[in-house]
Amino acid sequence: MSIIFLLIGFSVTVAGCFLGAFLWAVKSGQFDDDYTPAVRMLFDNESSGKKQAEPKK
Repeated sequence: MSIIFLLIGFSVTVAGCFLGAFLWAVKSGQFDDDYTPAVRMLFDNESSGKKQAEPKK
């Protein structure tokens, strides 16, 4: 029966660690721009200014 209390304490500790990591990520700005990374791959060629190499004939 005492293993239940040990596992509850361990799980609460792990959950607290993940909550702390999430709050740290939010405060450091990891989730500020959630639109640009999703569309960056669509405009990758335009933003780099490089032309793609044409296939040799």
